[in-house]
Amino acid sequence: MKLLINRLKAKGYKISAAESCTGGLVSKLLTDVSGASEVFDCAVTTYSNEAKIALLGVKPETLATYSAISEEVACEMAQGVLRLSGSDISVSVTGLAGPNSDGSGKPVGTVCIGIATAEKCYAKTFMFAGNRNEIRKRSAKMACTMVFDELGISPKKDKLTKRAVGKVKKITKRIRRK
Repeated sequence: MKLLINRLKAKGYKISAAESCTGGLVSKLLTDVSGASEVFDCAVTTYSNEAKIALLGVKPETLATYSAISEEVACEMAQGVLRLSGSDISVSVTGLAGPNSDGSGKPVGTVCIGIATAEKCYAKTFMFAGNRNEIRKRSAKMACTMVFDELGISPKKDKLTKRAVGKVKKITKRIRRK
């Protein structure tokens, strides 16, 4: 997460989050990093449909047509928190962490994650396995991974690059010593 926070700082971006099934875990992951206050604007946890409508501007007809666990609602949530905060990028998470179904016909583990910027909004649906806590944690981590992707960075690539640079520095130090 530190890499994500640093990249947001470097770009001069603010980020916001709209969460449902993760109950604030995305916000926690981001704010666990010292210095996150420079880039983290706000988060809204809207567990009920009424809160999604009132706080994020999710349309009642979108909820009625697609259900709260849908890419359409994930996009409206992400766009809503983007408008509310004035941030540069937002992420939303809505899903069914279980352990019981909600009667929507969607299986436990179905999670929709949305990303919004001033230019676009999109969402993806995931099926996460595990118990309630595992589904929530996997959802929050995937939400952060999608922010990485939207910013055009890969945490794995950056780790490899970091290791490669470290090796180059070590080699350079050895050469200088000789």
